[in-house]
Amino acid sequence: MNPKPPPICGQHNIKKEWRQTVFTYNEDGISIRIPNVYAWVCPEDGEASFTPETADELIVALREFVDAAKRAKERRSVLTEYVVAVE
Repeated sequence: MNPKPPPICGQHNIKKEWRQTVFTYNEDGISIRIPNVYAWVCPEDGEASFTPETADELIVALREFVDAAKRAKERRSVLTEYVVAVE
């Protein structure tokens, strides 16, 4: 079985690399950073393309994180940064 060839970056016309990257998201003063996410990454500028399965997981996680951060913001929590890891 042959693996699929890597996608080509449309902007730089070079092969993307399958590697870990950091997914970042900002909304209403809330910043979410998810490290170690596998994606096809352009070696020139770091632009990432996520698989549909990873994108679905990111959307679910973001909804939960944004909701929790908004609740903390509303109650003016002194805790302003959280690090969560699943092992």
